[in-house]
Formats: sequence, structure tokens, C-alpha cells
Amino acid sequence: MSEFWKRTLSGAVFVGCVVGSILWDQWLFAGLLLLICLLAVDEFHRLVKSPTMLRVCAQLATLVLWGMVVCLAYKPMGGEYYRAFGISLAMTYLPILVVGLLDEIWNHSGKPMQNWGNLWMSQLMIALPLCTMCFLMSLSKWLLLALFVLIWVNDTGAYCVGSLTAKRPQGNHKMTPHISPKKSWEGLFGGVVFAFIAAILLYFFGWFEEISANGLGLFAALGFAFIASVFGTFGDLMESLFKRSIGVKDSGRFLPGHGGVLDRFDSILLASPLITSYCWLCYFIVPLF
Repeated sequence: MSEFWKRTLSGAVFVGCVVGSILWDQWLFAGLLLLICLLAVDEFHRLVKSPTMLRVCAQLATLVLWGMVVCLAYKPMGGEYYRAFGISLAMTYLPILVVGLLDEIWNHSGKPMQNWGNLWMSQLMIALPLCTMCFLMSLSKWLLLALFVLIWVNDTGAYCVGSLTAKRPQGNHKMTPHISPKKSWEGLFGGVVFAFIAAILLYFFGWFEEISANGLGLFAALGFAFIASVFGTFGDLMESLFKRSIGVKDSGRFLPGHGGVLDRFDSILLASPLITSYCWLCYFIVPLF
């Protein structure tokens, strides 16, 4: 099978799994999200060559963190039970991380500060941002689906506009040539415009009803699109900088033709927590005023 068809097929399966789980059931998506979190954290620690015990602790901590977020977002047991279960998980989270930190005392890796930093980075910059998608799902599956759709539309728009402006005699204006030589300011602007157009269409289909019902109207959808497109791009650049700093092209080989899990979800790492905060602001705080 040619590389093109491998990339097309794996991309279609990826999109189908993500979209299908979001539309089908929140627990199905939560299960898929757990798999994504574990794979992404494992990819990260393999790339930075963390000791085995540190990787195990990072995976256990990711599992517990996912459980805490699901309890807070979905409230599966109702009332005081989910709170008690969530508190129990929280009480095990830090001890797991402490075990990973203490392992350096006997591991003699020669780089304890680096390993400790990588452990916390895998939690704060990978596992936690990915888990925030559960909060978005608890508000509305259409908001979560809109996040993915707008990021994909932004990538397409940025690629098209960036490619066209690069053909001009003077070329285009590069954003960060030391990180990603092909990304340009024209591409960023084009991606935002494409995302705005898509958000307007999704608004009239009712996808932003939960955050636009408090007098914000279409402006809520446009703000959502702006955050998703701009910070989705910055998340991509953040992961590109990480890969360039350790000298790799792809984070893994999970998806043929597309790289690893981190390569596919890099745009989510900054966009998801900011979008979740934005939606909470629109849904809970704006009505107070």
C-alpha cells in the first residue's frame, strides 16, 4: 500500500473514532480519551528516555488524574459519592508522583532535575490538558466536536493560504522559522478566517447554543473559533519545538503516515483548557452580570 493511501486510511479511522465516540456516548469518549492520554504520556517519556519506574509512575498518575476529572465532569455516582471517590483519587495522586521523584535517589540517572521536570511536564502539559475535554463534553458534545472541527478547518485554511502566499515573488512572512519553516503569519490569518466561516455555519446549526444563549449570540461562536485556531496553532508549534529540541521528526508511529499520538493531538494541548475556561465563562459567569 502506498504512503498516500496509508495516510488517508489511518486519518479516516482516526477521525471516525474521535467523532463517533463523541456522538455516541460520553463514556465511550472518556474511554478513548484515557487511551489517548496513556499513549501520549508514554510517547513523551520514551522520547526523553525516562527511567522505567518514572514511566510507570507517570502512567499511574495519568490514570488517577483521568479518574478525578471524570468524577468532577460526569458525576457518575451522584451526590456525596462522586465527591468521596474523587477525593480518594486525589489522595493517591501526589503519592504516586512522590514515588517517581524518590526513585531518582536510587536510580542514579545523573539527571534527577531533568527527570523530575519531565514527570511534572507530562502531567501538566499533556495529561491534564487532554483530560479537560471531559469538562467540555459535560457541557455539550457539540462544543467538543466543534473544537475538533474548527482545529481541522484552521489547519486546512492555514495550509491553503500559506501555500498560495509562499508562491509570491517576495514570499510570505514566517512566524517561527527556527521551529516550523513553513508556518507563516498569512497562514495563521487565513486559518482564523476559515475557522470564523466554519463557526458561523455551526452557530446556525445550533452547536454553540449552550454558550450563546446568554445574550452573546454569534460573538460567543467567533470567540470560540478564535481561541481554537490561534492556540491550536501555538500548541502545534509548542510540540514542534519539543521535537526539534531532541532531534526527532515524529513523536511516534501510532498512526501510519501521521506520526504519533502527540503529533495528532498537539493542537489540543493549549486549545482545550483555554476553550473549556472560555465556555465556563460564557455559561456560568456571564449570566451573573
